[in-house]
Amino acid sequence: MSIFPKISLRPEVENYLKEGFVNKEIVTALGKQEAERKFETLLKHLSHPPSFTTVRVNTHLASVQHVKNLLFDELQKQFNGLSVPILQHPDLQDVLLIPVIGPRKNIKKQQCEAIVGAQCGNAVLRGAHVYAPGIVSASKFMKAGDVISVYSDIKGKCKKGAREFDGTKVFLGNGISELSRKEIFNGLPELKGMAIRMTEPVYLSPSFDNVLPRYLFLQNLPSALVTHVLNPQPGEKILDLCAAPGGKTTHIAALMHDQGEVIALDKIFSKVEKIKQNALLLGLNSIRAFCFDGTKAVKLDMVEDTEGEPPFLPESFDRILLDAPCSGMGQRPNMACTWSLKELASYQPLQRKLFTAAVQLLKPEGVLVYSTCTITLAENEEQVAWALTKFPCLQLQPQEPQIGGEGMRGAGLSCEQLKQLQRFDPSAVPLPDTDMDSLREARREDMLRLANKDSIGFFIAKFVKCKST
Repeated sequence: MSIFPKISLRPEVENYLKEGFVNKEIVTALGKQEAERKFETLLKHLSHPPSFTTVRVNTHLASVQHVKNLLFDELQKQFNGLSVPILQHPDLQDVLLIPVIGPRKNIKKQQCEAIVGAQCGNAVLRGAHVYAPGIVSASKFMKAGDVISVYSDIKGKCKKGAREFDGTKVFLGNGISELSRKEIFNGLPELKGMAIRMTEPVYLSPSFDNVLPRYLFLQNLPSALVTHVLNPQPGEKILDLCAAPGGKTTHIAALMHDQGEVIALDKIFSKVEKIKQNALLLGLNSIRAFCFDGTKAVKLDMVEDTEGEPPFLPESFDRILLDAPCSGMGQRPNMACTWSLKELASYQPLQRKLFTAAVQLLKPEGVLVYSTCTITLAENEEQVAWALTKFPCLQLQPQEPQIGGEGMRGAGLSCEQLKQLQRFDPSAVPLPDTDMDSLREARREDMLRLANKDSIGFFIAKFVKCKST
């Protein structure tokens, strides 16, 4: 059930997206009316959270069953004794699924209000509490211990420190204030602690703030799938070309039983430090992370030896993951995107530079997996069509496991090629209404089907590089 307005986009961006989703190939297959209906459904679903919270178990340190038991106890505490089921994914054995309860419609709105920024609001809808930096406005009489109604300023119009706000705001639920208005807006930049503990969110999801941090990694279902598609093997040398914050990097190392070499690159120093922290926390020693621009990762000078540091010689890696920088238009929930068309279009050329470097760095018979968390044709299927033309040495490969739908028409790919891709389409199933009664009655197979379908928007393509002739 749709309870929020559709994602707010600039008109030129919405028109651009519509052209992609109502293209000639799709209209020929589905008809214009059905193509337009699917597009409008997609825009509505993007503003709502997926129906499951997904966590990946660090199998390097513990068994899935052991972590599942610990997590069950934690959820009992968080949900005041409610027995919410935890499902192990049948095709991704290290993935646990927790159903999201909501939307809850009978929450009484309070007189005392806090307005949070859109990003903070999105996090609240996925189980987060409200931290001080996320608060934009609070009622003038708000004090610690008060029950507060929390709203998201989805259009970014609320002034920092305002005492009231009459603009467009979306109700996220109620919580208890840990700080007074004066403490939140006293001008101290270092104030970063929890400001409102959410007690009655519209969507009830577990909070994973410091919950079993060595055993669990919060990760969307398609993001966990990507590494299984890459299928890293012990002893291999693997490159994660755009690795931050390290979810997929650490997953690669865990699937290899921490045997081999995993090189992680990112060009932002603070993000590389985060990768190193995550590797240390999860007890993984095979990861080496470098602050380096992936577009320049190929060594052109064969003479100078960089001793295992970037740049690297061509054909150095058995498998490469290119989880490319992208427009992120598949992220959920996302009630507003302020990007211009120019910003949206800037990713395709960057992705091609990174892809070119990846092909050069891949050994013959090596595997390259390309993925994005966006929905645009230009960053997904069009990139596959470009790659197959630009690099005759690449062959598109079937993926295992196959959980997402096939690729989207519009880039000139054949039906056979589209079936070899995985596209996660947030409009694939109706938004569910989930409460404790429906959970008790739900069949396991129906819940798993919903988890596979109602996820963030995501795309995966797998290639193999032919032998040198």
